[in-house]
Amino acid sequence: MNSIVLKSEKLNLPEEVAKKLKGKEVELIEVKEGILLRPVFDPVKEARGCLKARQFSTQRYFQIKKEEKRIER
Repeated sequence: MNSIVLKSEKLNLPEEVAKKLKGKEVELIEVKEGILLRPVFDPVKEARGCLKARQFSTQRYFQIKKEEKRIER
């Protein structure tokens, strides 16, 4: 079965469905019963920015790792 990936804004959807899918990519899949509309899940995109408000940086991450190595010795 073939599938097509589109931005949800490119589709003319009912308002309730469009709100749920706003800003996401959707996959159109042809199935026996008709067309299946399924959001594309990308875990990397979903996680992007989750630490932004927590003042966490790569420098802080490396400090934590150095501390862990020091404790292990």
